[in-house]
Amino acid sequence: MNSEIRNLEPKALWNKFADLNAVPRPSKKEERVIQFIKDFGESLGLVTQTDKVGNVLIKKPATHGLDNRKTVVMQSHLDMVHQKNADTNFNFDTQGIEMYVDGDWVRARGTTLGADNGLGVATIMAILEAKDIEHPAIEALFTIDEETGMTGAMGLEGSWLQGDILLNLDTEEDDEIGVGCAGGIDVTAKRTYDEEPFPEGKVAYTISVTGLHGGHSGMDIHKGLGNANKIMNRLLFDGFENFGLRIHQIKGGSLRNAIPRESFATVAVDTIHAPAFEFEMEALAKTIKKELALQDPNLTIQVTKTDTPRMVMELGVQEGVLKAMYAAHNGVYTMSASIPDLVETSNNIAKVTIENGEVIIECLTRSSVESSKMDLVNTLRATFELTGCEVTTSGDYPGWAPNMDSPILKVMDKLYQKLNGEKAHVAACHAGLECGILGQNYPDMDMISFGPTILGAHSPDERASISSAQKYWRFVLEILKEIPKK
Repeated sequence: MNSEIRNLEPKALWNKFADLNAVPRPSKKEERVIQFIKDFGESLGLVTQTDKVGNVLIKKPATHGLDNRKTVVMQSHLDMVHQKNADTNFNFDTQGIEMYVDGDWVRARGTTLGADNGLGVATIMAILEAKDIEHPAIEALFTIDEETGMTGAMGLEGSWLQGDILLNLDTEEDDEIGVGCAGGIDVTAKRTYDEEPFPEGKVAYTISVTGLHGGHSGMDIHKGLGNANKIMNRLLFDGFENFGLRIHQIKGGSLRNAIPRESFATVAVDTIHAPAFEFEMEALAKTIKKELALQDPNLTIQVTKTDTPRMVMELGVQEGVLKAMYAAHNGVYTMSASIPDLVETSNNIAKVTIENGEVIIECLTRSSVESSKMDLVNTLRATFELTGCEVTTSGDYPGWAPNMDSPILKVMDKLYQKLNGEKAHVAACHAGLECGILGQNYPDMDMISFGPTILGAHSPDERASISSAQKYWRFVLEILKEIPKK
């Protein structure tokens, strides 16, 4: 299976990616991949260090003739988003990613691929191992936990790195040179409720929302993709308004940084209303699927009778939560006034859990403007507090302000045009990159971000372009030869 991946060009890159993808590496559980990278660096006889949070640093001296160039920090994160389709039997804690070639794309079987940011990690590994690639002195920085809090970058000490230039390999369009990114903050609304015995004369149903595209809650938030939690709430609100629907349980979404693809609810309605309820749900499902036919053609909404649960949610709290979920902003909040087509501020209602007397609603709010970010946070806070929730924030991380006078940007912009016959797209992105955090401890470091084309990141549709990886690899090698002198 992975043999076809290992035969792709450039083999140095794809072989390291195959090695990496054999190691389980979900966020917050990076112990094995940290050891894997440490063993790799030590096997090459290179100086290999780890810091107190788990980041790994491997140092490689310059090749002959380039020891008068500035030291380059090549940086990628070790963890990956763990998402799978509901019908895929896979354990991210114990299994390596199962990959296959599909035309010009490398994909995974029913799971995320880990090209974000595994191709960046593999690039650095290939250069560290190579004996025939020209490069200046390299500090290879492998950070942890980028996807669920950026705690690796946040924990990095200001004295650890000596490099002058940072190449972050975590951009997902091969014609883009990244010079800025959004910051982010987690917003969590919680409250408790009393459970009531399942009322007599009611019938129970399971409602499922599946088949959505999902995707990266930063890079894909502007595409109008369906959010399973918002769709589920629309169905439940309609059932409550028209048939007095009662909620037993809701489980929707899984990760803050992924647009939720699936949601499941167990509900009850009066037996006398059951036929009308089923008809109404079918009609509403058709309407929603028609609205999302272009963005999410595989959306499936099913309503099926199920066993009677023991308890249902307290009626008053249920009404408040359904209304708050309807009112809570999801998607693009503002577009940038200074950078065309750039999302400035957005929110992803990522995860909704209602069961056993507790409501938990988890969001990720992003913005390249701090004041706009906090404005949206306050909008969400006010919405959820009106229904009795306690709202907390955590994981706040800064954006990365563009520097259009960056010396490494000028080098890369010129090289890209020379190699490809056209200018690169120099841009900021709405995703969160570690550059903003790293820049707090290394304010004088010249930073840039780039990478090969990866589509569908943070979803089981994640795929990496083979031809783009070849284009990107040539670019990397030329950049390393053209690093400015000290």
